[in-house]
Amino acid sequence: MKTWVCMNTLQKTLDTIYRSESRRVLATLIRLLGDFDLAEEALHDAFTAALNQWERDGVPDNPRAWLVSAGRFKAIDQLRRRAKFDASLEDIAMHLDSHSEIDDEDIEDDRLRLIFTCCHPGLSPDAQLALTLREICDLTTEEIARAFLVTPPTIAQRIVRAKAKIRDAQIPYEVPGPAELPDRLASVLHVIYLLFNEGYSASAGSEVTRHDLSTEAIRLGRLLVELLPAPEALGLLALMLLHDSRRAARTLPSGDLILLNDQDRSLWNRAQINEGSALIMRSLRSRHFGPYTLQAAIAGVHAEAATPEATNWNEIVGLYDLLLQLTPSAVIELNRAVAVAMRDGAEEGLRLINNLLMGGQLKDYHLAHSARADLYRRLGRTTEARAAYEQALALTHQEPEQRFLEQRLRELATL
Repeated sequence: MKTWVCMNTLQKTLDTIYRSESRRVLATLIRLLGDFDLAEEALHDAFTAALNQWERDGVPDNPRAWLVSAGRFKAIDQLRRRAKFDASLEDIAMHLDSHSEIDDEDIEDDRLRLIFTCCHPGLSPDAQLALTLREICDLTTEEIARAFLVTPPTIAQRIVRAKAKIRDAQIPYEVPGPAELPDRLASVLHVIYLLFNEGYSASAGSEVTRHDLSTEAIRLGRLLVELLPAPEALGLLALMLLHDSRRAARTLPSGDLILLNDQDRSLWNRAQINEGSALIMRSLRSRHFGPYTLQAAIAGVHAEAATPEATNWNEIVGLYDLLLQLTPSAVIELNRAVAVAMRDGAEEGLRLINNLLMGGQLKDYHLAHSARADLYRRLGRTTEARAAYEQALALTHQEPEQRFLEQRLRELATL
């Protein structure tokens, strides 16, 4: 049954569908058309067609399938127009036109296929990440550039070259076979992790979270576990579930940020916590777990605590010690320093954070300055706290975080 809507309502409906379905539609179009750029054009043509036709005919029962079909026909028309100047394109158009079946099951799995394509070992690691963040996460080149700490033109070049390599090397659009799958797993896990992180804590914008991205990352994580239940695939899915379980408690109705210790723990999703905890145990029992499982275990310790005071900080510090042995990282050291501050006192945590900042790796990382500011505040060192909060505020691009830091500064002004 189709639903008829007015233009204003239709535009809102299309905006919602674009946010929830456009990456899936694009993934299917890439499989059907075999070309990233042509698929992107077809995607936008399909949404333009929807704006024109759905006002007259109503919103279809299955908007995603309608958009895939419309995009495919728009691409065929585009190829036939170009065939006037390049006869070889007519053969491609005829081939696409002759394969008219679109299987719903194929559409559902296309984003996993796309991730494996974007993470093909024929591409450099930087190109894998940039291409996946653009095509899977729909991040702009500017947002990706901030994540990589490089310029937008550099990211744009990486994406263009990656697409060309996939086309010219005829990299297959498929999930690899059992023999190749384990070697490709690390890159795919990393990409799903990045996708979830952008959804769980958006790098910029007016909201703390992008629920569409975190939900999609969890869905892809489930698909991957079903395909290959390796310990680290289990660990990553557990990590995402445990973090996502706190989503309802992380913000006020106004969108403002609520820190972990201030959250209403009755709002935490116990079903996700239980599922995540069970996945951690499966991974740990294998004795072949890695950093995702250890991060999930840390999140699990937080989830087990009925109150902030009941948190086992000694266990958390110990897990961070193991994590640092596996994957040395300044960000992990920062997180460990915060845990040490909770276990051993603010002075000790502050010493560790100051040493990290002196090393230079975290000088542009706003959370390092924010953590340092919080410890200064707890110690009553108002002047240093104010300076650190101001540094953090200058570095963050997320509006709720900016409001939180501004509130902290206002509170300090009253002391």
